[in-house]
Amino acid sequence: MDRQQIEAAFSPPFEIIGPRRPQSPLIFNAPHSGRVYPKAFQERSCLGGKALRRSEDAFVDELFAPAAASATLLCARFPRAFLDVNREPYELDPALIEGSLPETANTGSQSVAFGLGTVPRIVAEGMSIYAGKLSLSEVEHRLDCLYHPYHRRLAELIETTQGRFGHAVLIDCHSMPSARSLGGAASRPDFIIGDMNGKSCDKRLSDAAERCLSARGYAVTRNNPYAGGYITRNYGQPHNGVHTLQIEINRALYMNERAIVKHQGFVHLAESLKDFIAEMQDIAWQIGDQGRIAAE
Repeated sequence: MDRQQIEAAFSPPFEIIGPRRPQSPLIFNAPHSGRVYPKAFQERSCLGGKALRRSEDAFVDELFAPAAASATLLCARFPRAFLDVNREPYELDPALIEGSLPETANTGSQSVAFGLGTVPRIVAEGMSIYAGKLSLSEVEHRLDCLYHPYHRRLAELIETTQGRFGHAVLIDCHSMPSARSLGGAASRPDFIIGDMNGKSCDKRLSDAAERCLSARGYAVTRNNPYAGGYITRNYGQPHNGVHTLQIEINRALYMNERAIVKHQGFVHLAESLKDFIAEMQDIAWQIGDQGRIAAE
């Protein structure tokens, strides 16, 4: 897809939901719940519709929609299979992109090795998205039209929130397959809390998240295998008053993973997440109060 096609297909490239003047230092981010699959992208792919959606964090934006009553919710409209904003801007895959890559490209990351760079080569279960390679210009169009605007807006939201409240708390919202493969036996916990092994936020935020979800009967672990992606790592600077926490939700709790449709568990989970959002709001204020006291 060229620049004009991308701009036309993803207009706007993301949505910002919430009050004009947020009443909370919280920002919720759903970077992988985008579900706009342009015809030109589908025709370029060698996968069918449902297979192409395997990497999508389906319905995560809806699960966290109640947060927008007082906080800000940022949601991508473009799908993760098209562009992944939870990667470095030039985390590029030589196996996907023809020709020479920029010297600044990170071609040796674990994500690139798995085929899951900024422009993914595969979706879940290792299925190739494309029959051939992409040109570097195609990749740069995606970065210019979608990646950079998304991160500029996220950075602006954090800066504005911190300017208003003295600090900002970013919750990066994701979902994960219930097992390493849909036919696999190794199941995952209900939630995984990621804080870059304690580096991306005040420990009280991680503790409160785990405590809140565990109290509602969910199996919760931390940082394994998801400690946080680029967003958590890049924006989490607790020493500068910006705290980030990644949350991964087991898709089996709320959806049929093969059909990509909600099941009866969606409503129960949504109610639990309302409590989680309220708990995060309470602890976000406490972190800010403590920070001001320490500064004084």
